[in-house]
Order: sequence, then structure tokens, then C-alpha cells
Amino acid sequence: MMGVVVGRRPGKAAWMGKPCWTLGTTAPNVVIVEIPVKAGGGDHWFLLRGDVHWDNPHCDRAMEMKHLRQAQERGAGIIDVGDLFCAMQGKYDKRADKSCVRPEHQAGDYLDALVRTATDYYAPFAGNFVVIGQGNHETAIRKRHETDLTERLVSALKDRTGAGLRRGGYTGWVVFRFKYHTRMASVKLWYCHGYGGGGPVTVDNIQAQRQVAYVRDADIMVSGHTHDRWSRDFVTIGLNQQHIPEQRKIEYVKTATYKDEYAGGEGGWHIETGKPPKPKGAMWLRLMPCTEKHGLRVAWETTRAS
Repeated sequence: MMGVVVGRRPGKAAWMGKPCWTLGTTAPNVVIVEIPVKAGGGDHWFLLRGDVHWDNPHCDRAMEMKHLRQAQERGAGIIDVGDLFCAMQGKYDKRADKSCVRPEHQAGDYLDALVRTATDYYAPFAGNFVVIGQGNHETAIRKRHETDLTERLVSALKDRTGAGLRRGGYTGWVVFRFKYHTRMASVKLWYCHGYGGGGPVTVDNIQAQRQVAYVRDADIMVSGHTHDRWSRDFVTIGLNQQHIPEQRKIEYVKTATYKDEYAGGEGGWHIETGKPPKPKGAMWLRLMPCTEKHGLRVAWETTRAS
């Protein structure tokens, strides 16, 4: 799917291997990504992901690692919309099943072990992360155990590596702000971890419709939670600054998961409640600024990371 802010034109890769953006904030859940533009433009990549459930034995870490390394190679930013942790095996979690704990997490300080090992795992990629948001698994831990796994992981990664990544909220914004001399353009991304069951037929399109009705100014909307993956365009109508009718396109992206709960279908909660296999992976966002005589244009496209 493609979208555009003030025009479109793809360009060649602007950088490989090292992110060229800087991060700032204007509010607790708003991250500003400042991106300098070279003459002629250039492409900038970002990995949109959620529901990694990194500590779950059913997480496809090989696939996740492939995408993390691709992000490094491309100098891509990583936007995580929550449920990086599964964290279901704590002492007071009714869903706990010790057969679903990785060996390194079978410890008396289970939650501390999650943060320690996740810090070791993600430290090589800390410079690529833009924001790590919170999902219902992380907020459940905060409610039950009064500790914020997302804040602890982000703080540990920043302390160890000096990276500038941010802790996000359950919802939040990422504003990509491009600058070429005095010319500026921006693309606004709104994310929400997600809520509800998604539905086997609607695969969360109903919630997407509701969110499009109340979220203003977003060019791209991203959510996870239901472990579905798709993208579609919504179109709204309004008046521009000259009071002329103008259509506006909003791209909505669902980000899938890295956890395979269905596997061969032998049994378990996922199977017994009639839930189907879910797609694994993430989505790539490719932003394509283009300089012109009297302005700066930014196009984008999203593709599957599998």
C-alpha cells in the first residue's frame, strides 16, 4: 500500500547500516523523528512490529532476529507497538504454566530475569529502536505486580548503550519530520496496541473503522493485539486551507505477531477456543522524500516482513 504527503516519488537508498535520524519528544507519548534530506531525496526504512511475545517458547526468534538484522543493515528504525513481553508465567498469573517458561526464565526473580535477558538480547539493536510501546501483557504486569517492564527495558537499554529510544504508551504518535534547507514536510503515524478480540471474519476492521472516526491528523495508523496482518486505505473528505474540498487518504496497518500458538493444532487454549493460525512477521514502512523546486514531498509504502 502507498500513501503520500504533498506528492510522491521514490528515491534511492539514503543510507545503509547507520540510522541518520535524531529523536525528540513533545509529550510523553509523542516521538519526533528528525530526518535530514539530501538533494534528490532518498529512502528511509522503519520496521513496524508488535506482539513479539519474545519470552514465550512459541516465539519465532529466528524470524525476529532476521528482521532485526535487516533493520541494522538498512539503518532502519524499529517501532514496537506493545506486547514485546509475554510475561504470563508469574506467581500470581492464573494463566501461568511452568512448561511454557524458557530455561533462562525459570528463576525466583522471574520478572527481573525477563528484563535482564531482554536487555542482553536487544542491546545490539538498541540504536535502531525508535519507541517501544506497551501492550495488554505489560499493563497486566504493572497492575498485578506494580512494575513497568517496558520502562525497565528501555531504561536498561539506554543505560547500557546510550541509545535514544523512547518508552511509548498504549497509544502514541511518531512524527517523521523531514527537512531540506528551509523546506519541511512531515508524516504522522498514530499507533495503538489494540483491544477486543478482532473477530475471525472482521479481523479487527471494526475497531479500525472506529479509530479512524476519532483520531485526527494521522497519515498512518498502526495496531497489533489481534495477531492479524493487513493494510488498507481509508479516505476522508474535508476543506483545505483555501476552503476547497479535498480528499485525504489514511493507511491503516495491522502488524501480525512472532508467536505461533496454533503450531500443528494438537491442543491448548488457542486451539480449544476455536482460534485459527495467525500470520507471523511484521511490516516495513518505506518513506521516500523528494526535493523539488518549490517544496519537499514525502511518499510511503508498506510491505510485509516475513
